[in-house]
Amino acid sequence: MNGNKLAMVMGGFALPLIAALGGWATVSVKDLPDYIVAGQPTTLPFTVRQHGVEPLSGLRPTIDARSGGMAATADAKQVGNGEYTAVLTLTQPGDWTITIHSGFGKNRLTLLPIRVVESAGQRPVALTEAQRGERLFTAKGCTTCHVDIEVGPKLAGRTFDPDYLKRWLTDPKAVRSEARMPNQNLRPDEIAALTAFINQSGHGS
Repeated sequence: MNGNKLAMVMGGFALPLIAALGGWATVSVKDLPDYIVAGQPTTLPFTVRQHGVEPLSGLRPTIDARSGGMAATADAKQVGNGEYTAVLTLTQPGDWTITIHSGFGKNRLTLLPIRVVESAGQRPVALTEAQRGERLFTAKGCTTCHVDIEVGPKLAGRTFDPDYLKRWLTDPKAVRSEARMPNQNLRPDEIAALTAFINQSGHGS
């Protein structure tokens, strides 16, 4: 698929569909950790956007985390326009599932399980770039628009030119001024990981 066609597909959110869906929002995590150290406070910054576009302020998001019979919770505070942060401490090693409740209706984001290690000197097996991209695809809220609701294009089983995808993920509006997809200010390593995952054969199947 050439660049212009990809821009039309990824930027052409169906506005009537968005209006019909009403009050939904996306949650996008910034600086997703690859792993967490038990007992050490972990800061989770995130943004809440109505319809994946407009930042939502004045919310009271909460976070809960679970691993087997263990659980932990945290309240988030607003630090900017639609931007929030929470400090979560997970005390026991294991695979933890973290859910961010946006405070906007029942909208929430559940991250793929994150490994909690016993000490700072212990690290889990390193993630491949595609595996890290899969975690970021969920954490950045991509699944909401491209999988769950599909107001954006369905990406499963499709591949794109890596250079063009890099430019698109760096700043959608720089590629197409009418793009509805927000600029998430992704780092180069995040863009590389997302590109590897999106272009991985059958990633969404």
